[in-house]
Amino acid sequence: MSTSNYDTDKVVQSANFLKSRMNIKPKLGIICGSGLSGIGEIVCNKTIIAYKEIPSFVESTVPGHKGQLVFGQISEKDVICMQGRFHPYEGYEAWVVGFPIRVMKLLGIEILIITNAAGGINDSFNVGDFMLIKDHISFPGLGGYTPLKGPNDAMFGPRFPPMNEAYDSRLSNLWLQAAKDLKFDSFMRRGVYCNVSGPSYETIAELRMLSKLGGDAVGMSTAQEVVTACHAGMRIVACSLITNKCIMEYDTKETVSHDEVLEVGKKRAKDMEELVVKFLELVQLD
Repeated sequence: MSTSNYDTDKVVQSANFLKSRMNIKPKLGIICGSGLSGIGEIVCNKTIIAYKEIPSFVESTVPGHKGQLVFGQISEKDVICMQGRFHPYEGYEAWVVGFPIRVMKLLGIEILIITNAAGGINDSFNVGDFMLIKDHISFPGLGGYTPLKGPNDAMFGPRFPPMNEAYDSRLSNLWLQAAKDLKFDSFMRRGVYCNVSGPSYETIAELRMLSKLGGDAVGMSTAQEVVTACHAGMRIVACSLITNKCIMEYDTKETVSHDEVLEVGKKRAKDMEELVVKFLELVQLD
């Protein structure tokens, strides 16, 4: 796909292709974060379509992202699951990062579940904690890297969409209830997600700034997907897996790596899968 210009016809083309391969009518979409692609493995009666087969899709280039859509059922509800997302640091325009969300909208998705791997800024967070996202700060977005840049596509939403209820409060409460039912309370947190461009990890000074601004965790994804979904009128719930504690002090030999992110993802993958299953059991669809 040429990534130079957004075109509604590209979204329609992708959606029509997928409709021709689908035998379900899903209202629930899921995006798997780094190391969390196992969510797609629990889909029943699945159909798998690689991104490279889908017209106008690009491919995910990041380890831990399989690069495929999975269609089927979880908790007896029809779902679409993205095993692999697109990131700003891969060199894609912002509209490309949000492109699959618009395709999902045309396929009937009303509720979007987003997961990601993030570094813990909040000193009370531990590696392996889950953080329900209550809000975000997007530095790329504030700097003009937004999927809504350019002429507005009124087929999806308004020119100036509100973001104060980006993370749906009712869905968030259901997520917390699901965690409580599973006795995950001890490692379920709630906080503000900071979105940065990457791919380099943050400096100590940058992390201290994020902390002072009210950030609880930091990562390199999610915000562009949320903006696209909000514009399209979807309801969103999002959860971070805290894969490392951010290094906030000088004179330390500690470091962080993507391998560490993937390793923690493996250790907590089953818990995230259980949480998604329980949450979907609680969700009532129209």
